[in-house]
Amino acid sequence: MTTFDLAPLWRSTVGFDRLFDLLEDSAEWAGGNYPPYNIERAGDDFYRISLALAGFSPDEVSVVAEQNVLTVEGRKTEKGMHQYLYQGISARPFRRQFNLAEYVQVKGASFEDGVLKIDLVREVPEAMRPRQIPINAVNDNKRLEHTQTA
Repeated sequence: MTTFDLAPLWRSTVGFDRLFDLLEDSAEWAGGNYPPYNIERAGDDFYRISLALAGFSPDEVSVVAEQNVLTVEGRKTEKGMHQYLYQGISARPFRRQFNLAEYVQVKGASFEDGVLKIDLVREVPEAMRPRQIPINAVNDNKRLEHTQTA
C-alpha cells in the first residue's frame, strides 16, 4: 500500500490542519469496508446515510454528531453462548466516521430491518445564502452628484 508523507506540507502551511487530516484519513483503509453503507441525496438539501447492520440491535449502536464529524459505532453484547457451525453474519465491533460539510446537521436516525438510516439536512444561514440584487435604472435627466465634506 502506498503511503503519503505530508510532513513537508505541515512545515510550510498555516491553517490547513483540517485539510491535511482529511487527506490522511481518506488514505487510510484500516477500517476496511465494514459495515457497508449508502449515501443518497433525498432532495436539494436533504441527505441520508444508510448502514447495513444485520445482527445488531438499536441498543448496540451509537450515533454521535460532533463538529462536522458523524461517528457511528457498534458493539455486540453477548446474550448467551452460541456454538456456531458457520457464522456468516458478522458481529465484530465497528467504528465508521463521516466528515460532514459546513452547515450539515443530523436531523434524526431510525433503525428498521437491520438498516440504520441517518437523515441529514444542509441549513445554510440566511446571511450566507445568495440573494438577488435589484438593478436600478438611471434616467439621463437625473444625475447623482457627489458632495465632499471637509
